[in-house]
Amino acid sequence: MSLYDFLLVFHLLLFVYWLGGDLGVFYSSGMVVDPKLSNSARVTAAKIMVNLDFVPRICMTLMLTVGGLLTDEIGIEHQLWQTVGFLALGPGWLAMVLFLHFNEGTPLGKLVTKIDYYLRWVLVVYLCCSVTFYTFFSEHLATAPWVIAKLGIFAGLVLCGLMIRKYIPDYGAGIGRLRKDEVDDQVNASMLASLNKCRPFVLAIWAGLLLECIIGVAKPGDQERVTEVLGSLAPLVGM
Repeated sequence: MSLYDFLLVFHLLLFVYWLGGDLGVFYSSGMVVDPKLSNSARVTAAKIMVNLDFVPRICMTLMLTVGGLLTDEIGIEHQLWQTVGFLALGPGWLAMVLFLHFNEGTPLGKLVTKIDYYLRWVLVVYLCCSVTFYTFFSEHLATAPWVIAKLGIFAGLVLCGLMIRKYIPDYGAGIGRLRKDEVDDQVNASMLASLNKCRPFVLAIWAGLLLECIIGVAKPGDQERVTEVLGSLAPLVGM
């Protein structure tokens, strides 16, 4: 197996586990707000949800690094600062996510949470600027416009995550009340409203991941890939 094959398999696994983990989080999040369940069952569902959510978080942190290495393998050159940037991003971002999973709520954890929050906004702005630059002002990715599309979609995925973070606090506060067995109708309603505000962004993430996969496989705009696909269809057309 070549380095390219290894990176490609790793890249696909990141997509699979990101989407699969999100599906589990979505399902268990509904159980947490179900007043028909006992408080202990809802707390257990919340624990499952939090642990499952750890997987998509990990996948997101590594996506740009693996994607950058893949584009390098197919001949897309990067400036030195770009290579250093995407190589450092994955391990650094992953380290923050790992730390927060086990230390969230601590004084240092609150600081790292802020750093992670602003890092995500920096990524959204940087990726949007990059997409604009490569689309209108540079020919560097003219032969691989699908890379530009994937960068833009990834920026959207990160933005959706930030929007979820904006609307999730009432839901998280309700889980805290659940653990103390202090839930009433008002808390239930607040949790449900918070979750309903987040769900459109969750669905947008799923759609974005699916689109990323389709673009990654089809590589629209890549003439060599188009020729390869047409060649594979030729025997079927002949039938």
